[in-house]
Amino acid sequence: MSRKFNALLINNENEKFTREIKELDTSSLKDGNVLVKIEYSSLNYKDALILNNGGKIIKNYPFVPGIDFSGVVEDSQDEKFKKNDKVILTGFRVGEMYYGGFSQYAKVNSDFLVKLPKDLTSHKAMMMGTAGLTALLCAFAVKAKEELLMGNKVKDVLVTGATGGVGSFAVMALSKMGYDVHAATGKKDKVEYLKKLGAKNILDRKDFLGESRLLEKGLWDCVVDTVGGEALTKILAQTKPGGIVALPGNAGGNKILTNVMPFVVRGIKLWGIDSSGASVKRKEFVWNEASKLIDFSIIQNSIKEVSLKELIDVFPKILKGQLTGRVVVNPNI
Repeated sequence: MSRKFNALLINNENEKFTREIKELDTSSLKDGNVLVKIEYSSLNYKDALILNNGGKIIKNYPFVPGIDFSGVVEDSQDEKFKKNDKVILTGFRVGEMYYGGFSQYAKVNSDFLVKLPKDLTSHKAMMMGTAGLTALLCAFAVKAKEELLMGNKVKDVLVTGATGGVGSFAVMALSKMGYDVHAATGKKDKVEYLKKLGAKNILDRKDFLGESRLLEKGLWDCVVDTVGGEALTKILAQTKPGGIVALPGNAGGNKILTNVMPFVVRGIKLWGIDSSGASVKRKEFVWNEASKLIDFSIIQNSIKEVSLKELIDVFPKILKGQLTGRVVVNPNI
């Protein structure tokens, strides 16, 4: 039986880009084999790019964005999922190629879904969202130096863009893992917030700009660089032998000016983190570890919950670097 529902629809006709809340029908959802009643979604940097002007990502209009969501299975053609199962979706080009989470319903491929762990709620899952999942993937990449690569014990970990969605979750998770976290940020008013998350030391992001020698004094056992761009040159030069630099973002730019010395002389690994395409098996593992590494009571005060209509007004702030913490989207208010 088809159902009417609301969704945030973007369109681009004759170079005129629009965003509006529209009433749709579930019969119009043609993708996938599982219909999900969405409880929450979240706002990520990629979502903001798409909401702004399509972000050179969306090819077919009109379109429903939103790269992640949590909700309840309404109907399933796959025996792995039954009605009323709680599920999470992140990535797999949902919200880019397939209709996404800024909606009251979505129909998706069952291979994209992860069952919600019993110690999480739908709301907590989207308090984390793609940003939290990405941060934990970064944290386990750091941990891989000790376990997978059997390297020296990790002590000092640098996190850049530390007040952002990925950065703040990374600070907390790495601190919970027992590492000394050095948080780099340009927001001087967020020092106490970062310390509350678990940061031992706060650095100015400007310290990583400017020219760098081929190799500098090794300061970091590992790094989670959520920014990319110019600063990554100096970060690589300052990473200790055998270190891992986890790179999940490029808000600071797509290009870096570096050399082979950190990789050849120090054996540093630049580990790209693609949370969208990570396997379901890996996502299941990370989601089941989330409650051990994230203290939701601490981040609760930094969460802003918005409706689909309010989302249209809020998303530009993330592009301007004006958001701290996370925005949870409730399509049912």
